[in-house]
Amino acid sequence: MVVRAVVFDIGGVLEITPKMDFDQRWEKRLGFAPGEIGGRMADVWAAGAVGTITEDDVHRAVRERLGLSEQQVDELMADMWKQYLGVANTDLIEYARALRSRCRTGILSNSFVGAREREQATYGFEDLVDEIVYSHEVGMCKPDPWIYELTCARLGVSPEEMVFLDDVEVAVDAASRAGIHAVLYRDNDQAIGEIEALLATD
Repeated sequence: MVVRAVVFDIGGVLEITPKMDFDQRWEKRLGFAPGEIGGRMADVWAAGAVGTITEDDVHRAVRERLGLSEQQVDELMADMWKQYLGVANTDLIEYARALRSRCRTGILSNSFVGAREREQATYGFEDLVDEIVYSHEVGMCKPDPWIYELTCARLGVSPEEMVFLDDVEVAVDAASRAGIHAVLYRDNDQAIGEIEALLATD
């Protein structure tokens, strides 16, 4: 079947992201035990990923659960977002931009409340692709099979007509089980080569 859409993950793919260790640095700064911030904030991080809380709720929980001042909350969240956003994978972004003249393009990302606004301001993803599916906006995360079905529906393609690129194996495996042509990202040359090979089978 003809491939009519190519969809990209963000973190570790369109963005080059460091290990998310902001919480470890803040644990040292605050005198907390290793893993304590994650323990206190686990349900908040999870809720932010599926959009059941607002950014204000997140800030309030950080302040109350970690005993921080407003300034400290702002500093901690700024550290989090700096790591979350990473830096642009420029070559792959330009490849995605060029693909738009050849097929439908999209983004499918496990995300966090506030991500769309920050990634648009930093990278302009809304202008890069035809559709963006953020987990915090649709209430489910990869590898939930429904999020792949939703992505196909928004792009107007069947699973067999879509290629999906992600750096997380469980997300790639779930996409493959959904009938999508799934590519595990390792580096730009490998990823682009595999996508091009699938497009060439049209």
